[in-house]
Amino acid sequence: MKLKKLILLTAVLFTAILCFPLSACGKPMKSHVQELNYSESVAKINNPDQGFYRPIYVRLTDDGASYNQSIVTGVTQLYHLRIDISAFSAAVNGEADKPISQTALDGLDGLLSYLKSRDKNAVVRFAYDPSYGGKANQEPAKQMILQHIEQVSPVLNNYGGTITAIEAGLIGPWGEMHTSTIANAEHTSAIIEAFLTRTSNIPVLVRTPKMIYNYLGITINDIENYTIPAKAYRLGLYNDGYLGSNSDLGTYTNREKEIVFLSKQTEHLPYGGEVVIPDSPLHNIEVCLPEMNKIHLNYLNIEWNNNVIDKWKNSTYTESCGSDEIYYGKTAFEYIENHMGYRFVLKKSTFKYSDKLDKMQIEIELQNVGFGNLNKAKHARLLFVNEDGETVFTKNVGDFSGSANLEYSTDLDLQAGKYEVYLRLYGEEADGVPLYCVQFANDGLWNADLKANKIGSIE
Repeated sequence: MKLKKLILLTAVLFTAILCFPLSACGKPMKSHVQELNYSESVAKINNPDQGFYRPIYVRLTDDGASYNQSIVTGVTQLYHLRIDISAFSAAVNGEADKPISQTALDGLDGLLSYLKSRDKNAVVRFAYDPSYGGKANQEPAKQMILQHIEQVSPVLNNYGGTITAIEAGLIGPWGEMHTSTIANAEHTSAIIEAFLTRTSNIPVLVRTPKMIYNYLGITINDIENYTIPAKAYRLGLYNDGYLGSNSDLGTYTNREKEIVFLSKQTEHLPYGGEVVIPDSPLHNIEVCLPEMNKIHLNYLNIEWNNNVIDKWKNSTYTESCGSDEIYYGKTAFEYIENHMGYRFVLKKSTFKYSDKLDKMQIEIELQNVGFGNLNKAKHARLLFVNEDGETVFTKNVGDFSGSANLEYSTDLDLQAGKYEVYLRLYGEEADGVPLYCVQFANDGLWNADLKANKIGSIE
């Protein structure tokens, strides 16, 4: 169906000798291809920042934050926080526009802290639509909107590893940035600027490409071969009209042209939203997969639209859909679920070391078979585990971006015995516990206790 993205990750463990990669006696290091399962699995993997999400409705008031905590389960990795801040708008409270209370901000912090403690991710959207009921023109004055962004941004910045993206929202029913008297360039550009200025390292997504053009001061006629400036590196799109019509219910003016433009951003930013009806041929599995790959699809709502989700669950991936033979006979839903975002398959692992095993070199070949890419760099750590299951040696070997050639080296000083070697790719640590770890799509390699992938063994 598509060209596979092949990523070579060469991790060379640290050595200080001048004749590297020769051993101390001048002899070449011996090379050993590890006996591992190098085949892609069809199992679902809950990797960070991608997949089918579940929405969580959150209400912020002067008294704090209220939401249904039981929605967060082990089954789902990604959640969509639909945060109602209408209590702070005069159009809703009937009194005055006012700043978000500290109690409400503390409640927001508590929610994000809870998700982090559960090793979960979230897409965040704020709206003035009470209870996300579809009501228009409930926003406060522009300056109060910008003040609210200023207030929530420090909280969001504390959870850069937890938050997958900010959907700018704030305007119109459901925070979808339409059907409001202030759904115009003046307000959307100001909201974009505020989020990009006040937040750091978190993607900021808006509802239509035109909002991006307005912010950049260009039109659709300018986007061909246009280079997006550094200030808009984190600016992307969320699409809540996905596959509903040729324009995605008004999202696109020129679908093909704008997807080419957007794909430059979605190579490093999340792209997702909700599939919608009316019934559209764009929903058909053989039609939608090429575009999902081109636009680097990361996430979708599992609860909307159920008609489209059911259509995918009752459709089959066949030769007419693509060349991924291991999925022939599987459902379209399974294929899409497994390919949203990145999906790394270990294709080869080679260990090179001297007779004394005091120096070692590891070469790893990965293949990304997902629609998207790794949008957040991960820390990389090697773990050596003895036959008693004890981690006796670890080595930090830099960062892994999903598309890098990395070179590291080390001396080894291990007692005689057999050791399994693991690679942990993780986002951060909390109280010594690694969070947001990446699992390879190979059977038998993932160690859930270590949160690491087995890459070989030595004796």
